[in-house]
Amino acid sequence: MNRHKYTLMALIAVLLWGSLYTAVKLGYTAYGVSSVGDILYFAGVRFTICGAMITMFAFITRPETFQPAKKHFLPILLAGLFSIILNYGLQYTGLQLTESSKTALLKQAGSLLYVCFSFLFFRDDKLTIRKLVGVAVGFAGVVVINGDATGIRFGTGELLIIAASLCTVIANIISKKTFSKVAPVTVTGISQLFGGVVMVICGKLIGGDMTINADNSSLIMVYICIASIVSYCMWYTASNKSRLSGMFIIKFAEPVLAGVTGAMLLGENVFNLKYLMAFLLVASGIWISAKR
Repeated sequence: MNRHKYTLMALIAVLLWGSLYTAVKLGYTAYGVSSVGDILYFAGVRFTICGAMITMFAFITRPETFQPAKKHFLPILLAGLFSIILNYGLQYTGLQLTESSKTALLKQAGSLLYVCFSFLFFRDDKLTIRKLVGVAVGFAGVVVINGDATGIRFGTGELLIIAASLCTVIANIISKKTFSKVAPVTVTGISQLFGGVVMVICGKLIGGDMTINADNSSLIMVYICIASIVSYCMWYTASNKSRLSGMFIIKFAEPVLAGVTGAMLLGENVFNLKYLMAFLLVASGIWISAKR
């Protein structure tokens, strides 16, 4: 029952993440986000709010978890650096240059690499021929999604998203190693608060800003923050009790909702042969790599 509970938590987390690609793009339009500074400021506001709320919740409900957090402050800040500052700095900039549904597919590139090379970080994950074949099949999907009649093209947006996916993997490795010493919710709160504050400062320094009016558009930011809080807390709690290779298989559900919401709310054309082939190849690659 515990295994099914953590699987369900991870699935809810990735489904929320999938919807956030579209929500963020809607936020760009609603709040006048256009420059790199605006993007960093937007992401910083999101994670400063989320990190502050999660940290307060952890401190009120489990204050004893902050004592070991003091001893492992550097790994927590490193998790914030990779999971928030680098990941979302690259992802949000790339998201402005490509479709949200395509972004969600490209974010699986890091998952494929991790499944193949997880043995370098955790002893119970072994390198096998099956994993190598899975990675080859999965990357074929990444190639397909960037191909057209004139050939294969990886633009700036696509490369930024792939780099962000690698940062996600690094952050998950650091976080999982820290969870044996510090509660996942405490790690999540402190790392997001740190990452959010740094991004707000960086965004402001290069002229970033955004305007949130007191109308229905403000509900976009409310949804983004609530979905972020719930998804990260669920994901890190589940990953503390599960193998990361298995977690990254579940993470492939993310592009499904990203594609559906992108088509419904942004008019993105995801119901075509190229997207279907890419989806099936990346899904097959992750399944082949992680199958026992």
